[in-house]
Amino acid sequence: MHYEQGILSASGEIGMQTYAYVRVSTVGQTTDNQILEMENGGYAPDAIYSDVVSGKVPAMERPEFSKLVDALSRLKSPKRLIVSKLDRLGRDAANVMATVRTLSEMDCSVRVLQLGDLDLTSSAGKLVLTTLSAVAEMERDILVERTNAGLDRARRDGKKLGRPKAVNKDAAAAIRIELDRKVPVAEIARTHAVSRATIARIRDGQWTA
Repeated sequence: MHYEQGILSASGEIGMQTYAYVRVSTVGQTTDNQILEMENGGYAPDAIYSDVVSGKVPAMERPEFSKLVDALSRLKSPKRLIVSKLDRLGRDAANVMATVRTLSEMDCSVRVLQLGDLDLTSSAGKLVLTTLSAVAEMERDILVERTNAGLDRARRDGKKLGRPKAVNKDAAAAIRIELDRKVPVAEIARTHAVSRATIARIRDGQWTA
C-alpha cells in the first residue's frame, strides 16, 4: 500500500519530490520504525510505498516497489528515494545494484539512512556498491569452493551422493507385485508414500537400486 502526504520535503529543497519505500516480511510487523528513522533524518516524504513481502523477492517483483518505480519514471521534477536500509532495494548485492542503476537512469537519487544518508547514485555511493558486490562475489566463490571440497571428501570416503532413494529393493519388489495385480498406480503411491512418477519408473523398468 502507499499513501500521499502532499507536503514538501523537510530539507527545503525547492521542487524536490521525496519518495519513501518501506518493507516488512510479515503482516504482523510494522513499518513505523522505518518511517520514524526518515523523519528523524529530516525527511517528510511526499509519498510512502509499503510492501509486505520477503526480502528474498527481487525489488522489481515487489508489488508496491514496482508501482513506485512506475511513478518515479513519470515524474519529471527532481526526485529522490529514501530507504532505511540497503536490503530494501533488493534481495542481494547484484539486485541492489540493478535497482540503483534503474533509478539513476530516471535521474532519481537513492539515499540509504543505514549508510549515513549516502546517495547511492553519487560517486561515493557507486564505490560502496562496487565494494559490496565484490565482497558478495567473493563469499559466493568461497561457498562454492567449500561445497566442492566437501563433495570431493565424501566421494573419497565412498559416500553415496544425492538424495536418498524413495524406495529400497524390498519396497520396489512389493510395488511390482501390486502392479502385476493391477492395483491402480495412485493407490500404490499412497500406500508406499511415494510419487506416481516413482511407481511409473518401477513399472517401466527405469528404476535402479
